Amino acid sequence: MNPRRRALLLGVAALAPGATTALAAATDGADGVQRGRVLAFPRDHGTHRESRTEWWYATGWLGTEAAPTAGFQVTFFRSRTGLAQDNRSRFAARHLIFAHAALTRLGSAVGAGHWHDQRIARWSGEPGSALANAATADGDVHLGPWSLRREGELWRAVVPARGFTLDLRLATTQPLVLQGDAGFSRKGPEAAQASHYYSQPQLLATAADGSRGRAWLDHEWSDQILHRDAVGWDWIGINLFDGGALTAFVLRRRDGSPLWAGGSFRAPGGTALSFNPGQVQFAPGRRWHSPASGASYPVQWQVDTPAGLFSVHALRDAQELDSRNSTGTIYWEGLSELLDAQGRRVGLGYLEMTGYAAPLRLG
Repeated sequence: MNPRRRALLLGVAALAPGATTALAAATDGADGVQRGRVLAFPRDHGTHRESRTEWWYATGWLGTEAAPTAGFQVTFFRSRTGLAQDNRSRFAARHLIFAHAALTRLGSAVGAGHWHDQRIARWSGEPGSALANAATADGDVHLGPWSLRREGELWRAVVPARGFTLDLRLATTQPLVLQGDAGFSRKGPEAAQASHYYSQPQLLATAADGSRGRAWLDHEWSDQILHRDAVGWDWIGINLFDGGALTAFVLRRRDGSPLWAGGSFRAPGGTALSFNPGQVQFAPGRRWHSPASGASYPVQWQVDTPAGLFSVHALRDAQELDSRNSTGTIYWEGLSELLDAQGRRVGLGYLEMTGYAAPLRLG
């Protein structure tokens, strides 16, 4: 599940099943979000310029299942501004492209910590810009020297950020998961609150230094996502050690009550099961208070889904990201472990929490 502060979605959530790959071609004229639209690849790895908001979102970990050493996040967002639509200049700000990146090094030794960086640039929507560009035919987006592109059966992320560098190869090991109803993913009680959404779980991650782990990639595009009563969400995307994939999310009202919920589970070699809103519950546990923003985040959760009852524990409390210089929000997103009902670690992935520092206002 993963938003677009102001005009853009941060990488959140709302997913579910699927897994067939259509080979028919698609055009920008078919970019509108609609139930029954058949996702077509590789075209739908690329950008959908007529949609209002879009993002490509990769998270993962390096090390071993028993002792992960690092977590990473790379996200590119595209937001259609609604401005200068009749201006054919290559400098017209018809779109904004944002990017976020974060690195968490675990442990108590020197070198442990959490780093993040962000970028933003205008984009006319025309191909070939050196400053920022998102291709339509396949997954290929860049913002200056930062890039995320599909190269055959893997995604390559190159991010020379301030204070850290990510150079990652994320290789496909499983079919796509088409979230929701064959890629049509509801995000709220009204039909307009929906997106087209697919995931690539269980990617084999390899860093430039040879360290390996697992990753998860989401790609989502939408014209509207948040209901007027929603202030934020809680979301997990977890690669299970047995090869399964679990995601779950809850959109919250101001009083903390759930407005909408969902998710999906795919067992190894199986078909994805989509969760209905009433089938997912998040119960907060221990909280961490951010000294920077003042926000209080639940860094432990109990998550009840049709796939089972689980606990989610952050592997480092301080994984808050301040993106007010790009997408305009503060949120928490970090590497976490998934425990089963017996307290055994059964997976690793990312927890995302938005709307705690201030209510989200997207679009």
